[in-house]
Amino acid sequence: MDLGIKGRRALVCASSKGLGRACAAALAAEGVHVTMTARGTEALAKAAEEIRKANPAITVTEVAGDITTPAGREAALKACPDPDILVNNAGGPPPGDFRNWTRDDWIKAIDANMLTPIELIKATVDGMMSRKFGRIVNITSAAVKAPIEVLGLSNGARAGLTGFVAGLSRKTVIANVTINGLLPGPFDTERLRGPVAKMEAEKRGITIDQLMADRAKLNPAGRIGDPEEFGYACAFLCGARAGFITGQNILLDGGAFPGTL
Repeated sequence: MDLGIKGRRALVCASSKGLGRACAAALAAEGVHVTMTARGTEALAKAAEEIRKANPAITVTEVAGDITTPAGREAALKACPDPDILVNNAGGPPPGDFRNWTRDDWIKAIDANMLTPIELIKATVDGMMSRKFGRIVNITSAAVKAPIEVLGLSNGARAGLTGFVAGLSRKTVIANVTINGLLPGPFDTERLRGPVAKMEAEKRGITIDQLMADRAKLNPAGRIGDPEEFGYACAFLCGARAGFITGQNILLDGGAFPGTL
């Protein structure tokens, strides 16, 4: 399927690795000029070069910096001032017990996973509406639908973003600007093998690889997700023919969530 976005411009946040990188790669494969951001200069340069080589007809721009800071956002928007597509993404806050979290912990989580996407939307949505095309995808978490107790900071911040978008997305769609959430379940990324997995593996006295194998068996799909699958879903939502989908939170979890809605 031709998604109808060849020649468009996209800003993809936290895209040197994992799901962000998969989204950048999928958009580039559709002929979209991509601006990629990440904190790690070396990993970002490597990812950008790989996508550039695979898609020589498009422009790939890399901007190293922390997108959760004003300076990081300013640099990203300077490199891509009028994106047609915005993919919001940022690493989640650490796990823990809410009794141990301070106000600063909460503010940092809200800044990264709620206010940063809102600031980027604020900076780009009016331009999209004036051009009569815009696609905004917020990468949040399956925890928005099924909260994970030890990820309270993430649960709260991402749910706040979801609530905000629910209202705004109904106002922008008349100008062919959609805003949706992609909610990843278990995907084979460094983050999946991060602090939460390590805590669980240590508690059970097994290795991370054993834990991943156990999780795969418990998933209805019988496996962990491939980041490429996530990237394809993102690209579809960003397509010209996806203009009637807005304000939705699409779960990609292999069927793990047991609900009907």
